[in-house]
Amino acid sequence: MADSRPLIAVTMGDPAGIGPEILVKALDEGSAFERLRPLTIGDAAVLEDAVRGCGSGLRVRRVAGPDQVTGEPGCLEVIDLANAAAVRPGGLDPRAGRAAVEYVQVACELARGGSVDGIVTCPLNKEAVHAAGFPFPGHTEMLADLLGVPRASVFTAFILDRLRIFFLTRHHSLREAIDRISTDLVVAGLRRVDELSRQIGISAPRIALAALNPHAGENGLLGGEEREVLAPAVTEARRQGIDVSGPVPADAVFFQCREGRYDAVLSLYHDQGHIAAKTVDFFGTVSVTLGLPLIRASVDHGTAFDIAGRWVADARGQIAALRVAAELAPSVRAHART
Repeated sequence: MADSRPLIAVTMGDPAGIGPEILVKALDEGSAFERLRPLTIGDAAVLEDAVRGCGSGLRVRRVAGPDQVTGEPGCLEVIDLANAAAVRPGGLDPRAGRAAVEYVQVACELARGGSVDGIVTCPLNKEAVHAAGFPFPGHTEMLADLLGVPRASVFTAFILDRLRIFFLTRHHSLREAIDRISTDLVVAGLRRVDELSRQIGISAPRIALAALNPHAGENGLLGGEEREVLAPAVTEARRQGIDVSGPVPADAVFFQCREGRYDAVLSLYHDQGHIAAKTVDFFGTVSVTLGLPLIRASVDHGTAFDIAGRWVADARGQIAALRVAAELAPSVRAHART
């Protein structure tokens, strides 16, 4: 009988960080194997060190490709690039940055060939990636480029149970993010949120637009962006058939979404949505990249060099990322084929 569990490529992340550890701990926890067949892409020797360090019962098994993956519980099946033996945990290393990029490159090659149903990424370090000579601002841009998708069409979202947060702007200073916000950009963002919400299985999305200023500007008393930029964007999006409310004060909108009033929130800038989700559940918040031909999910924390190699990292975020990838992979893949 064919195995219905999606095949998910899992990149090991920066080998000097906590990626290998949280991956081992997440697979050792066991629930991932009920939902998916994980194919790790990394360095088998580094993963074997992590298995020993964590006191894990996982068996590391080297495989040549997706066709050899069994998804057997308790078995970490890895395409071994053997590129990180000289890397030591706990510090920034260009060799580790290069290795982390190579894992993503292999995952994307498998994705382009239709061999995997989704990608889960362990953390990489932007400084290490840049020191290795790669210009990518982050994982999102790297995945877009490697999969041949325009960066502008890719959206980052946070998923935490019923709380789904999309981001209009990503890695910009607050001043630059505010300067970028325009009516046209917001309308395009709302249209994209509507499309992408349908791709993850929400048939009639109810969207909220977060306000920029306190109390949504108090009719211009606390800032004019709501009246001059955001409200016209909402009016135009509604004219285009999008079910959107707002601008809704940011101190209420994320709670209201979590309570079920909305299906998704469009956050205007990075920390506006990050703080809301991470305060509710730091490790349960999963970052997903939508607009690619398959789902990509990740923890939303970094490489934590300060604790790497001490075997004290918390793997709850990695467990959640694997779960979300398995849940969304069929719907995203189905929409990508249409």
